Amino acid sequence: MLEQLKNIGLSDNEAKVYMAMLELGPSPVVEIARKAEVNRPTAYVQIESLKKKGLVSTQAKGKKHLFIAESPARLEFYLDSELKDVEQKKDELSKILPDLEKLFASAGSRPSVRFFEGKEGIKAIMDILLKSGAGDIISISSLDSMLKVFPKHLEEYSPERVKKGIRSRFIYSYSGGPVLKESDERMLRESRFIPSNKMPFGSDITVFGDYVSIISFEGKISGILIEHSEIAKSFKQFFEFMWNLSS
Repeated sequence: MLEQLKNIGLSDNEAKVYMAMLELGPSPVVEIARKAEVNRPTAYVQIESLKKKGLVSTQAKGKKHLFIAESPARLEFYLDSELKDVEQKKDELSKILPDLEKLFASAGSRPSVRFFEGKEGIKAIMDILLKSGAGDIISISSLDSMLKVFPKHLEEYSPERVKKGIRSRFIYSYSGGPVLKESDERMLRESRFIPSNKMPFGSDITVFGDYVSIISFEGKISGILIEHSEIAKSFKQFFEFMWNLSS
């Protein structure tokens, strides 16, 4: 019954105190607290809250104040009151909702930012990329760092990208020197190599559609996925600058 009382809107302690009062009948707070297995100050707070809900009344007996649980039938009145209150709030909201929507729209689009951790998190970002519907992607990456975490990335991920018909432009550094063709139509990829000493970079930045992913392969493996058209546009401009410098 405690769980059911909580389901209709009473807090955990309210439910305990109300149940104790139902069993005890008119009682002082010290007995109610003992029965409900809460401390005395907590019992006082819950009794006051239940009084506001119309579920508790008081009775004076000499110098003592006794507290009495109202009939459980009062719970129906409490729920009806709550329902009326919610309906009133919905009416108030309907009056101001159009103006609130206008304010929201006037601020422009807001970025959606999601965080991912570990190798599985990075795989999730890659999966989102492949399912995004983007026709092309652009990336700046440390091939050393990427292959340290995903040794078979080029063999496993690139064919999946090609299957989807997603073209790639890729700026990369690698301690082993240039290992990718500058133009590889079979892999739908154009590449630019920058020596590691000129681009000491341990991460990966990829832009696809309105998404920007930033992945760190060093230390704690983690990634951020940002969905925002203007941010993606800025990263694309930065990529074009790097692409032209590396050609």
